[in-house]
Amino acid sequence: MTKGFASDNNSGVHPRIFKAMQKANTGHVVGYGDDMYTGKAIQIFKERFGAETEVFFVFNGTGANVLALSSATRSFNSVICAETAHIQEDECGAPEKFTGSKLLPVEPVNGKITPEGIQQHLKGFNFEHHSQPSVISISQVTEMGTVYTPDEIRELADLAHKNNMFLHIDGARIANAAIALNMEFRKFTVDCGADILSFGGTKNGMMMGEAVLFFNPELTKNTKYLRKQSMQLYSKMRFTAAQFIAYFENDLWKETATHANKMAKLLEKEIAKIPEIKITRPVDANGIFAVVPRHIIEPLQSKFYFYIWDDTKPEVRWMTSFDTTEDDVFEFSALIKKEVKKPQ
Repeated sequence: MTKGFASDNNSGVHPRIFKAMQKANTGHVVGYGDDMYTGKAIQIFKERFGAETEVFFVFNGTGANVLALSSATRSFNSVICAETAHIQEDECGAPEKFTGSKLLPVEPVNGKITPEGIQQHLKGFNFEHHSQPSVISISQVTEMGTVYTPDEIRELADLAHKNNMFLHIDGARIANAAIALNMEFRKFTVDCGADILSFGGTKNGMMMGEAVLFFNPELTKNTKYLRKQSMQLYSKMRFTAAQFIAYFENDLWKETATHANKMAKLLEKEIAKIPEIKITRPVDANGIFAVVPRHIIEPLQSKFYFYIWDDTKPEVRWMTSFDTTEDDVFEFSALIKKEVKKPQ
């Protein structure tokens, strides 16, 4: 098996997460979330985000985004997002299938959408021939590895609310964003006016399971039914909850995300020494985007697998994880230096 910088999804499960699941694997408890583990995990989220927060656990990131958007839309609504957004590019049309809503993509700037870019879609309100914009959805960290500032999020939330819309944050890498910003989660989510957060842990050391957090209780009237219909209600929910308990205990999430971000910065530093490689995006979190000579891609991938992001350039993506080592970074960098010197 090759090593890799393809995705933080490819990493394993943190031992403390595994241990928490094993500890929860004792005896019988009531299923579907009526157990002490789920109750404790929900309380942790309320302590972190506010007592009014409503918490719904799901299996995966796509399920989290679908449940979030389903709760905030009807089939005649539309959702504004970046062209590069996960809900637009990487969820096989699931948000549109399950919500019936239309996705309205916006050209991003380094992964981020702006109020100016959104304006083109803020039209047709109360006009029955036009889909009704209902949600602005952003990713934090973005698909381009960049991080929204609190001011940028607040500006988008204010724009959404001014137009009787909601702001949803896809937080698959929310921990990496918190480390990049050096802030607690609520400071750049609920405190900035976000209405819904898809809170991810799988990319940062968990085995599976995400949480959908609602900061606007009005949105959750039908969420429990939508979760069941969308096949995201886990009968043995204690095993998802146990992971989140361990994830927050002694700030494990901070330890793992800090390491992943640190390894990305180290890789950025080493890559910057290679003039043949051009880093194309700000390295805010744990992702690096770079244009590389085409002839080195295959030799590199044979030993350190990664994805080509834009084959026309070619631009590649390198992701670091909680278990990426300094040796991995130095070995990969040395291999790049070796391959770029070879004659084509």
